[in-house]
Amino acid sequence: MIRSIWRLLRPYQWLKSSFVLVGLIFSRKYSDMDMLLAVLKAAFAFSFVSSAVYVLNDIFDREQDRQHPQKRTRPLAAGDISVGQGYFIYALVLSIGLALGYTVSPILTGILIVYLLQNIAYSRWLKHVVILDVFLIALGFMLRILAGTWGVGIEPSSWLLLCGLMLALFMGFGKRWAELQDLEADAEKHRMVLESYSHVLLDKMIGIAASGVIITYSLYTMDESTVLLHGTDALIYTVPLVIYGVFRYLYLLHERGIGGDPARLVLKDTHIIIAVLLWLISVVWIISK
Repeated sequence: MIRSIWRLLRPYQWLKSSFVLVGLIFSRKYSDMDMLLAVLKAAFAFSFVSSAVYVLNDIFDREQDRQHPQKRTRPLAAGDISVGQGYFIYALVLSIGLALGYTVSPILTGILIVYLLQNIAYSRWLKHVVILDVFLIALGFMLRILAGTWGVGIEPSSWLLLCGLMLALFMGFGKRWAELQDLEADAEKHRMVLESYSHVLLDKMIGIAASGVIITYSLYTMDESTVLLHGTDALIYTVPLVIYGVFRYLYLLHERGIGGDPARLVLKDTHIIIAVLLWLISVVWIISK
């Protein structure tokens, strides 16, 4: 039962809450212990609420998941956890997340509630609307960035918000590409919206989003307000690491046929792990000088 609950909550997906930390890193407030504690609490609050969303999605989609070659092993689809137990776990985890968020600020609590409502709307209706489905996934990442900025009292950078949007769209369309590839002729039976996608269309949107990630991040590093804030124009030297990470993901997606779950990929691919760590170390070192 414990193992089933652990799998149901998908704690490896908590990696997505690293988006909450972006504002802290680029605001240079990571030496402020009160701010650091607030951001960490915001990240954990978002992690608990996102786990609650996964539980609710699994409750809604359990019948469809039973027909899926991988998802049929999920605890609710496999019958390891009953629907009643699922709702109890959902309510418990959601309460923990919202309570933790409220200890940080009412604004953060509001962001968490918006995230919850957005995901309910996505699961029940909007996940079947082509293109909008990926934009709603991207909205979840944007709300994480806002949780780590507005939610804790940090002014968000417009360039970083735009870069976060492009990165989320890039991964979202990549996820759809991998699903279409994996499920092939039966794709629309497992996810109806895949009927409206094609590899050609997704390749174009992935290319646009990938370019957007690189361009918006590059413009952020060169922006006058960024240089004034950090007192250096050296952030431009971190751009090659971002480009490498984007290209590595594209390689894994198209040549290795993986990339349907970006969170797992970031935890497993050595090249991406090293690129992310080098980028993080470089950014902190440059803006701390």
